[in-house]
Amino acid sequence: MSDETRKWVFVSGVLLLLTAVTTIGQMLKRQPETGLNPAMIEAFNRRVRAWWLLLSLLAGALILPNWVTVLLFFGLSFWALREFITLTPTRPGDHRALFWVFVLFTPLQYLLLGMQGWALDHNYDLYGLYSILIPVYGVLFIPTRVAFSGDPKRFLERTAKIQAALVVCVYCLSFAPALLELKIDVKGQTEGWNQNSLLLFYLVFMVQVSDALQYAWGKMLGRRVIAPAISPNRTWEGFLGGVGSTALIGAALWWVTPFNQWQAALMSLVIGIMGFAGGMTMSAIKRDRGVKDYGTLVTGHGGVLDRIDSLCFAAPVFFHLTKLMFSG
Repeated sequence: MSDETRKWVFVSGVLLLLTAVTTIGQMLKRQPETGLNPAMIEAFNRRVRAWWLLLSLLAGALILPNWVTVLLFFGLSFWALREFITLTPTRPGDHRALFWVFVLFTPLQYLLLGMQGWALDHNYDLYGLYSILIPVYGVLFIPTRVAFSGDPKRFLERTAKIQAALVVCVYCLSFAPALLELKIDVKGQTEGWNQNSLLLFYLVFMVQVSDALQYAWGKMLGRRVIAPAISPNRTWEGFLGGVGSTALIGAALWWVTPFNQWQAALMSLVIGIMGFAGGMTMSAIKRDRGVKDYGTLVTGHGGVLDRIDSLCFAAPVFFHLTKLMFSG
């Protein structure tokens, strides 16, 4: 099977699976006599609609230039950052720092990613720039600019919030499209791996699979809640069953990645664990602020950040493990 055929077999299979899951969800909704909790069915259908939105956009991006995908993730980052900042009140002294966060650091991070392909063609590698732009220069700039405003009230709390927003919503998420220009060398392949867009699709798909399986295992067998005050629906049974199942599915789909079966299982296990960490962390922030969702852009299922919190934590770890093991 050629690389191009492999790509579209996988993507078509995912979209067919989504179609089947959507059909099941709608059938359950129309048959209340099944005895299932209507609220649980509605929550399931909302999740499926969100999956359709994200995976369909990525499927379309497979046939478009890489810069289009980078632009898509820039939009997701920008909106997620807005939701995060809007969630907590700011003071006038923060506004100039926020201005530079939105108009300089966020666009510049994605501009560097978008230029990576051109740079590699000219024997440059921009990884050394986009990997430190935010965690070094952005993180140092924010408290400095807020200090210049002359307002010391809750200074540490205010600057830490802006730093966390920039790191999670922009820096961490940007490592998903960074996969598009990662040079991957696979043993036995003289020309290397050239299906990076498929690897990005695999990452996003496995994040969604992990979220769904953790939810399903938790509903079926969940007894011991991990942190009731943070997320009353997340149980140890759901976590262990979800990440274990994700590893098995990831291993079964090794043929769409540059990994072998064991490597794909390990990478999928990491995706599941980090996705869980992202969900728990972002839930803790919502509980701290006393809200249910980060926003309302995704109709009926919260905001953008509610849907990509797991991806924000999984993407940088997946990228760097791939770079460590397969990048020459």
